[in-house]
Amino acid sequence: MKVGIVGATGYGGLELIRFLHNHKAVERIDLFTSSEEGVIFSSKFGHLVHIADTPLQKIDYGALEKFDVVFTSTPSGVTSELLPPLVGKGPKLIDLSGDFRLQDPASYEAWYGKKAAPLEIIQQSVYGLTEWNADNVQHAPLIANPGCYPTAVLLSLLPLLKERLIDSSFLVIDAKSGISGAGNKPSQTTHFSEANESFSIYKTNTHQHIPEIEQAISMFAGVDTTISFNTHLVPMTRGILSTSYAPVMSGVTEKQLVACLQSAYEKHPFVRIVTDVNSLGTNRVKGSNYCDILVKVDSRTNRATIVGVIDNLVKGAAGQAIQNMNVQFDLPQTTGLDVVPFFL
Repeated sequence: MKVGIVGATGYGGLELIRFLHNHKAVERIDLFTSSEEGVIFSSKFGHLVHIADTPLQKIDYGALEKFDVVFTSTPSGVTSELLPPLVGKGPKLIDLSGDFRLQDPASYEAWYGKKAAPLEIIQQSVYGLTEWNADNVQHAPLIANPGCYPTAVLLSLLPLLKERLIDSSFLVIDAKSGISGAGNKPSQTTHFSEANESFSIYKTNTHQHIPEIEQAISMFAGVDTTISFNTHLVPMTRGILSTSYAPVMSGVTEKQLVACLQSAYEKHPFVRIVTDVNSLGTNRVKGSNYCDILVKVDSRTNRATIVGVIDNLVKGAAGQAIQNMNVQFDLPQTTGLDVVPFFL
């Protein structure tokens, strides 16, 4: 396959290159830019010398139409204008931004503060939570790759919500991310002096992933709910840890919750249900496409604590995008992604 990447200079783009370089079905990778045409890619990222010594190319629709797959790893608000002319023109389109995740344009504009993509294009997009939507992903002209936080939250909660084992009316989600989730453009929030030795909450009750999570819960679990969701910045590079709290339904045991998760994901190689431990960290999945899930029930409060950990740049972005590509081309989902986590 011939693959194009728009937005290759971001962290998500770099991870796409890392995995696609060793993907057995990928013959060629071309990199596109809106501002650095002609720059040799490895001159910007020294770890790619002799690996990606190719020039960045100007975005050109005629060129992009000739690829089998085009990944877009750009800030929100870019692909809503960039991709519509390409939909249905040849390449499979996999968008890592948030521009096509929300089915309601008004909701997108309210939460993102930007103009939404045309409704007819949004309606052709498919939400690419692979483990839950592979059948639709397979034939989609445009995939809206899920956000990093929603991936960790939804994978850990959906089976329990679908089987009505936990109470969706009181769902509190506390999520934490490494700094790479903010992208590679410096800001005061991500400045070393500001972020180091500090642990902070941000976008309190206003994070744009709130409607995405609620929409997906309704879509896949058949439950309409309003969640409490807050995010925190941790002074580390990679990783997301999502901790969700919900009352368990009458008579439901911890053993039933574990069994439900195991049954839901027994045929899904990238989701691992963790048992017999009291701790779970992001170093278990660093650099990999795994999502590890732990569930415990507090008998004193009759509430479940459900934990999901992912690498935000892999399962939360590039890895899941490639997993979706594999589905579209009838390849094993693990193709190009079967790597051992970094751990250290």
